[in-house]
This record gives sequence, C-alpha cells and structure tokens, in this order.
Amino acid sequence: MLNIIIFGKPGSGKGTQASIIKDKYNLQHISTGDVFRKNMSSKTDLGLLAKGYMDKGELVPDQVTIDMLSHEIDNFLPCKGFIFDGFPRTTYQAKALDNLLSLESQKIDLIIALDVDNTTLTERLLQRGKSSGRSDDQSVEKINIRLQEYDNKTKPLVTFYMQQNKFFSVDGIGSLQDITSRIIHVIDKYTND
Repeated sequence: MLNIIIFGKPGSGKGTQASIIKDKYNLQHISTGDVFRKNMSSKTDLGLLAKGYMDKGELVPDQVTIDMLSHEIDNFLPCKGFIFDGFPRTTYQAKALDNLLSLESQKIDLIIALDVDNTTLTERLLQRGKSSGRSDDQSVEKINIRLQEYDNKTKPLVTFYMQQNKFFSVDGIGSLQDITSRIIHVIDKYTND
C-alpha cells in the first residue's frame, strides 16, 4: 500500500491535486472537507458539530475529525492505499492517523506540501467562494482567521514529518499540469528508491 498526505493551506490546490494523484496511483481519496460536508448534509451529530466551527472560520476540533475519518478508512478497506487531503492538521491528528493505520499494519509513506503564498491563497479562496457557496470562502476576515489558525496549528506538523524524512515541499504555483508533474516526480522518486 501507498499512503500519502497532501498538505497545504486552504486554497493551495490539495483537493484538485489529490483527485488527479488518486487516479494515477489507484488510491482512495479521503478529503476532510468532503467528509465534513457528507456528515453535515446527512445531519449527523458529528456533522452538525463540525458545521458550527466551520461557519465561524475555525478549524474543527481534532477528535471530531478523527472520529469521522476513522469511519471513512474502514469503509474503503481493503485498497491499494490512501491519499489524505486536509488531514492531519495537528501533531495530535498525525499521531491519531498513525494509530488508525497501524491497526491495519499500515503507515504514512510521504507528505507532499503545496507551497503557496497567502496573497495568492486569499485570491483563490474568494474566487472559489463565488462558485462554491461556502461561507468560509466568502470573507477576507474568515480566510485570514483560517490561514492564521493553519500556521499556528500545523507548523509543528512540518517538523514532525521532517524528523521522519517523509516531508517534501512542492511549489504550488503554476499550471495544473506543472504542479501535478512536480508531485508525481516526488512520488515516483520515493517509490523507486
């Protein structure tokens, strides 16, 4: 199995790239955003709880996210591997994901971070908010809160994965094909070493 985390700030292109990569390597794509929306539209207890945080532009607490993802992982097994998009966001979540995967004798193989500056991200998110209807993408204030929260909570994750030699940063600006090629280069180098 090949298990990848695609990592980056809101609007960095994680979901877009994860959809392409999942098809190339026959992986199951688990997006926390999609999992949240599925739970919210089904009005599950976890979904309603997550919606309250997201509407305020805040990150959903760790345990809520972990509980939702645990169900998703179980639903896809057995498979050739996963690409996680938007998870983990904290060291606590990373350790919880390691524990979930270890129950299946699996591990995270590599983390690919899409590197994009905040100005570009804000422009992308506001544009996405016009078409998606997502309340957390329609206000510069909410976007700034998300970007700040991301920086505060996820910087320790970079160190966590760098210490395991699993972290790779990729330039997230350019054409869709160029960014995809950079990601594929990292994965192929890892899988062929």
